[in-house]
Amino acid sequence: MTPAPLATRAGLGDEAAMAGDLDSRYGRRALVTRPRAEAAELAAALAARGIAALIEPLLDIQFRSGPMPNLVAVQAVLCTSGNGVRALARLSPERRLPLLAVGDATAARAHAEGFAEVASAGGAVEDLAALAAARLSPEGGPLLHVAGSVTAGDLAGLLRARGFAVERAVLYEARPAAALGAATVRSLDAGLVDIALFFSPRTAAIFRELALRAGIAPALARIAAVSLSPAADQALEGLPFAARHTAARPDQPSLLAVLDGIMPASQPI
Repeated sequence: MTPAPLATRAGLGDEAAMAGDLDSRYGRRALVTRPRAEAAELAAALAARGIAALIEPLLDIQFRSGPMPNLVAVQAVLCTSGNGVRALARLSPERRLPLLAVGDATAARAHAEGFAEVASAGGAVEDLAALAAARLSPEGGPLLHVAGSVTAGDLAGLLRARGFAVERAVLYEARPAAALGAATVRSLDAGLVDIALFFSPRTAAIFRELALRAGIAPALARIAAVSLSPAADQALEGLPFAARHTAARPDQPSLLAVLDGIMPASQPI
């Protein structure tokens, strides 16, 4: 059967359970749990592999309207997510300060927003702290960590241990979903999803809670999970996925490499 077109919700017609392998008779589908802004780019990468995306954002990003952070004495900005870059760009016209990004996707967002001097740590919070320590000096002025209301890791603590002054500006809030969408529940329960993708420990934990609440945990035995990091994978503990895989590095290309290994590309959607 020709794979379903790329859509934000799975089509629901014949809802019989899929066969045991990952190539479902309904066309291959992946559950994408990222916030909507990031999910669009991932959906395009999946479509190029012949995989339709069932987009179920488990975090709703709410940008704050102010106050604008004081950048006068700041020697560099640290961003641990693309949403942090978006939030800063909405509030401030400043684009000349050096911006250090946790990974390549965050760095790409900074370039897209017009920041002139961008460097990527290519990994996790610890890598960003190491990059900042290598490129900057504690005597050069404070660092500004643009963050959400909930953060992973202790970037400020890592840098303060190296003598840096670090200020944290909370410019957005990531609100958890209250429940899985009805179409997503039906799609999972009917075996219309082949694989589920998780990019953070928080979204994985939210999915675990909502899946148990919806009573669909047994249906996950037909689905493989791919997580961006060991911490995200650990948050899925207790769910009976058919298999769980973890990317070699905490970035989207590494996650897609895992996906390519278990679901070889078919005709693009």
